[in-house]
Amino acid sequence: MSSHHNLDIKRVAILFAGGPAPAANAVISTAAFSFLEEGAQVFGIKHGYSRLAEYSAAGPLQEGTDYIRFTNESLTNARTSRGIMIGTARTNPGKHISHPDHLKNPELVAPLRRVYEGLCSLEVDALISIGGDDTLKTANKLKLFQDNLPAGSRRFPVIHLPKTIDNDYSGIDFTFGYFTAVETLAEEIRNLNYDAAAGRAYFLCEAMGRSAGWLAYGAAIAGEASMVMSVEDIEGAMADTETNAETGKTRKVIALDRFVDRMVDMMLAREREGREYGTIVLAEGLAEYLPSKVLEGVDRDDHGHINISSINLAQRMAEMLGKRYSARTGRTRKINGIQMGYEARCAPPQAFDVMLGASLGVGAYRALVEQKLNGVMVSVSGQFNLHYVPFEQLVDPVTLVTKVRFIDTKSDFHRLARFLETCIDS
Repeated sequence: MSSHHNLDIKRVAILFAGGPAPAANAVISTAAFSFLEEGAQVFGIKHGYSRLAEYSAAGPLQEGTDYIRFTNESLTNARTSRGIMIGTARTNPGKHISHPDHLKNPELVAPLRRVYEGLCSLEVDALISIGGDDTLKTANKLKLFQDNLPAGSRRFPVIHLPKTIDNDYSGIDFTFGYFTAVETLAEEIRNLNYDAAAGRAYFLCEAMGRSAGWLAYGAAIAGEASMVMSVEDIEGAMADTETNAETGKTRKVIALDRFVDRMVDMMLAREREGREYGTIVLAEGLAEYLPSKVLEGVDRDDHGHINISSINLAQRMAEMLGKRYSARTGRTRKINGIQMGYEARCAPPQAFDVMLGASLGVGAYRALVEQKLNGVMVSVSGQFNLHYVPFEQLVDPVTLVTKVRFIDTKSDFHRLARFLETCIDS
């Protein structure tokens, strides 16, 4: 940035929400650096929307507690550091808004108004939102909220940067932190492969990935797992349906018997090859497809998601698999269920994720200052080429829900995993 721009944006806020991801600080620090270089003030809002959503009732925002001012000194060596320098939270100020009409309801819109007023109290000229699909939904609602304000009201553009180790984001090929998370989980799986071989046992590993199987598939391929299954695989013989007696609604569920039998088939195929051990990777999102009798009493979060970690999919599936293996063979095999994932979210970021994250951070500056955009997500493709995707292409205009990007089961990536895992005679 050799030439200085005529900056309309003199004060910018950066906010991170949702689960951590490796290279978060690469995104935050490069976005902050870009604006500091132009002489702007940059505020880091601490712990997502948690304090802003309580603005007014909790009094004015306090520097140091509720936000920080970035300096060149505070950004030194930040790009490759782990963790999140401004913290995070899952507070969802737009949780009561599920239709554009709701934006006209003062009660439903109150938390968003508090967020808006809190940011206005800092006199910000722009907000850079970093987070997953739920945070994108919030960014879109905050933009729509401002669109509905009376003429002459203060307005600031909202730019979103996509974040998820799950890599299930529409509008971008890969999300920062994905490859670091894959490598962290793959290293665990490689370790477990040796453990399994030593004791002629199996490890059933539950990988993060609520909606799609990118993390499970990546970790299985890089970790040389024996088999991987995700939500995308619940089709054909693996799928079943159940109808809710009260609502009459039908939902797709896992055909549990056939699903478990497929894993047993793989174990028997490995035994024919002389290998009485292995690792199986399951995406945690499969828990959403369990029959309702298994999900009774499970609590949900602010976004309506079931508490997947409390289900302990790996342990449940390991028990089912052990029983089915014994029923079919008359033998026993030790099968250990393991939940993996949290350890991957703040791992030291790999170079690719740092470069991708830095591109997105600079992309926020370019979107706001060079392109003068509002309501766009920054995306990267090809040789780190930046482009900007309008919120309306990513969020359903009626339900205000984002579109998940699943693995295409006809893609070469999906075929690669099937090619590399133990072949099952059909």
